[in-house]
Amino acid sequence: MHKNIYLILLISLFSLPLIGQDLKDSQSRIDAGEDLKVLYRNESSFALFAHSGGGIGLAYRRGYHVHGTRKRMLELEAQNFKHQKEIKSVNSYYDNSKGFVYGKLNSFLLIRPGIGFQNILFEKQEKKNVEIRFSYFVGATLAFAKPVYLEIIVPTSDPGINTVSQEKYDPDKHFPSDIYGKAPFFRGMDQLRLIPGGYGKIALSFEYGRRYNVIKAIETGAILDVYPTHLPMMAFAPKQKVFATLYLKMVWGKKWF
Repeated sequence: MHKNIYLILLISLFSLPLIGQDLKDSQSRIDAGEDLKVLYRNESSFALFAHSGGGIGLAYRRGYHVHGTRKRMLELEAQNFKHQKEIKSVNSYYDNSKGFVYGKLNSFLLIRPGIGFQNILFEKQEKKNVEIRFSYFVGATLAFAKPVYLEIIVPTSDPGINTVSQEKYDPDKHFPSDIYGKAPFFRGMDQLRLIPGGYGKIALSFEYGRRYNVIKAIETGAILDVYPTHLPMMAFAPKQKVFATLYLKMVWGKKWF
């Protein structure tokens, strides 16, 4: 009996270095982002995207696993937004005149805080494979409107001599022949106003990173923004409360336990 106990203890003592080495190897593989069939329960990512609303945007997401193939996602996005009928013009009657968009009432910045879910459609089996995911989100759209100021040509009492005045664009008062160009961007910041709305989004993402604890993905999707009142974007365009946008996004991030 005692001999069996001694034998077990002796085997255990010789096994400890091997167990320690296995644990060390496992930790090294985790740090290297190798697939150990373990579940990274947390992730965060940043993204840069281009969109059909005429510009670019930035995004941040935080993800939590609900189960093996489903995550709950929190996101925050910021992007500029332009009307599809914006056309840059120049007053050819004056030398060194500046570009402007005739009819543009406000410049817009959109902030979207939202919540959603992401589901794995096709799981990555090898490092060289691509994992495909489907996501959907809902949340608030906060549209910040800054009025457009223009440099307006104002005649003086001296014939042939004009001055330039910075004025808030008024479609009933200002015409293309009177406009010298756009005023500095920060002109009108003190009149910034918020127009709240809501959004819904669907997306497909393609994760191609070779390390399982690092996120590298391309995402494409569609966003629908809805407002209770029309956005004052262009003076001579139909009023809109609903806007659809397509986007293409580059995503970088990390995963951890």
